[in-house]
Amino acid sequence: MPAMRAPTLRGSINPPTLIEHKNLRFLIADAPSDNNLSLYIQEFERFNVTDVVRVCDPTYHIEALEERGVKVHDWVFGDGEAPPTQIVNDWLDLVQKRFSEIVSDEEKPTIACHCVAGLGRAPVLVAIALIESGMSALDAIVYIRERRRGAINNRQLKYIETYKRRSKAGKCVIC
Repeated sequence: MPAMRAPTLRGSINPPTLIEHKNLRFLIADAPSDNNLSLYIQEFERFNVTDVVRVCDPTYHIEALEERGVKVHDWVFGDGEAPPTQIVNDWLDLVQKRFSEIVSDEEKPTIACHCVAGLGRAPVLVAIALIESGMSALDAIVYIRERRRGAINNRQLKYIETYKRRSKAGKCVIC
């Protein structure tokens, strides 16, 4: 599927990147600020975002998202680093919870994930979900990089290449 990028809105935000695979839908973005959060909210509403995973230090207040029923998860870890085990566990729990039910395309939920630039930490979490859904590590990296240029640094690449699926008996934990 070709990359689906939102048009830049009034030149104030970088377009988020939609990543879809099987029943999974993610929106990778850079970090909103209080000044441009309303533009991100427009994009989140367009893609039916139910959750925002913030893996960098907070740069905006979450009340406007919560008022719209969007749950914000603060799972901060170091820039350029691989996620700690607890964050991976929390991430996979969220992915399982959001995507375990089959819904119509119109109601299909999306998890937005952002770090500062949307090139490192957020794509790593999305890659983990793709691997758990059955995609190979290399295919997950290529799939994300084709849609979000510059995503995933070498250190993170090595982490993803050595990531082991948690599924048992060949069954996907999140599909």
